[in-house]
Amino acid sequence: MYDFPQDLHDAQIALHQAQSEYTRLPWSVEPMAGWEADKQLHSGYRSSKPDSPGYTGEQHRQVAAFRARLLELGTLVITHPYWQALSGTDVFTARMQLKYADDRPDASGADPVDEAA
Repeated sequence: MYDFPQDLHDAQIALHQAQSEYTRLPWSVEPMAGWEADKQLHSGYRSSKPDSPGYTGEQHRQVAAFRARLLELGTLVITHPYWQALSGTDVFTARMQLKYADDRPDASGADPVDEAA
């Protein structure tokens, strides 16, 4: 386990939140009909998208702000001085732990990462 500085931990959480907000925008800027792809040969998975209403005027204005915030937070996390204290695979391992540092088991005690698998 790594002892991440609070400002790095906070920046990572803010980055997750900003990414979550950004992905709530419609998948298409312009109104567009949804689609469903052919079933994948071995998995049976069928990718699809629902109809997109397109962006509202407010969402058009928000996109630039979302992208600027994502760039700012991503840069802050990636270039944080904490990473200089680590070397080699420690940086990779620590970075992966930071990404999941805020994942906590829910009230049932199940690990949210295991449930997604």
